[in-house]
Amino acid sequence: MKPFWRKNHCVPFCTEGKINLFQALRPDQKARIAFVGAGGKTTALFALARQIPSPVIVTTTTHLGAWQLSQADTHFVVTNGTEALEAVRQAHGVTALTGVIGADQRAQGLNDEILLAIHQAADFPILIEADGARGKPLKSPAEHEPVLPAWVNQVVCVAGLSAVGKSLNEETVHRADRFGSLAKAVAGELITPEHILKALCHPSGGLKNIPTQARRILLLNQADDQAQQIIANAMAESLLSSWDSVLVSSFLKDRDQQVMTVHENTAGVLLAAGSASRFGQPKVLLDWHGKTLLRHIAEIALQAGLSPVIVVAGAEVEQIRAALADLPVRIVENTEWLRGQSTSLQAGLNAISPAHAGSAIFLLGDQPFVPPDLLYQLCAEHLKILAPIVAPRVNGQRANPVLFDRSTFPELLTLQGDQGGRKLFDRYSPHWIEWEDARLLEDIDTPEDYQRLLTVIDP
Repeated sequence: MKPFWRKNHCVPFCTEGKINLFQALRPDQKARIAFVGAGGKTTALFALARQIPSPVIVTTTTHLGAWQLSQADTHFVVTNGTEALEAVRQAHGVTALTGVIGADQRAQGLNDEILLAIHQAADFPILIEADGARGKPLKSPAEHEPVLPAWVNQVVCVAGLSAVGKSLNEETVHRADRFGSLAKAVAGELITPEHILKALCHPSGGLKNIPTQARRILLLNQADDQAQQIIANAMAESLLSSWDSVLVSSFLKDRDQQVMTVHENTAGVLLAAGSASRFGQPKVLLDWHGKTLLRHIAEIALQAGLSPVIVVAGAEVEQIRAALADLPVRIVENTEWLRGQSTSLQAGLNAISPAHAGSAIFLLGDQPFVPPDLLYQLCAEHLKILAPIVAPRVNGQRANPVLFDRSTFPELLTLQGDQGGRKLFDRYSPHWIEWEDARLLEDIDTPEDYQRLLTVIDP
């Protein structure tokens, strides 16, 4: 089970149902990941640094304890851009770059100019500790925190679940007064999961200062027993309204396999741009038991919890808008649809924003028998192991729809002409879901197919 780099992005592999931070975050070679929060932030940062293929730079915008720097292979004190560039050139393994170490045994953070020089020079990952927590499980950021460079592309906010059930005070929470204001809690009150939710989703709390383009990851750490894991997993659904990914973790026993659960939204991309000229009329606008076929499929995607749901339209865009006017879907017009399916696939991906999607399921507009349960299962299997591709198979025959992990998005965006996602099946080994209902293989190619399938009982 070895991760490796391919075509400027990382392909995660895991076969045991357990994953580490590297696999959960899927960083590419130009990853710029900032760690904020409390409850194991520095531990998580150095654990990730050890999992990323060498070299990787660890630095800080605030400070790092001199005792923490022993976790790096090399430490350079840099005071200007020239020294920083030389340190980048010599980087190997886990290389820490900081300012001078003061009398308090803390290494000072680097200023914006030096950090920018490092960012521009390093063609490998950079990890940044962007605030301090004084060893507490929870914190509230000060006015000047967190100190996040505008160019970071992932922000990992850590929160320690060991605080649940403990008294709200400075022993448990760094800047307890600020936390209480955000969480609507008073000093001495027992901290609940609801308090933590409010603080983490507050623009002056967990979400503070995160650059717009950065992927937002929440690490619910210290889920060291089953009760804490249940609490964390129950919190995740609410957190996904503000965060792109919620990871449940514990570093207590196994630092190589720390992430127990990954929660991410899966986008649904419904491909409906063709004119169906061979069929004689737009298939997606056919009546399907009192509604258009396209609406039927869009409702299935919504019922399964796919978010966002993107409908890629082309030849019949206005009619499609009318058919879906009252559904919470986004319609994207593909003006290049005549150039092949790849253009629709890419129009859908570009509408999602890869930074804010964990995966995407591509649905076809002429397959009426895709049940919500299958979409649920594709998502569930993916979140167990974060396989690059998850696909159904019926009696040994591969079927649609197919889920693609976000690590495959760069390659999907290079497809041309009528190439679809199956082009990537030769580069990745799909994780197969065996599906017994053969109706999944049915699609509408001819008017005769349509009339026959209207009489088939819906799943």
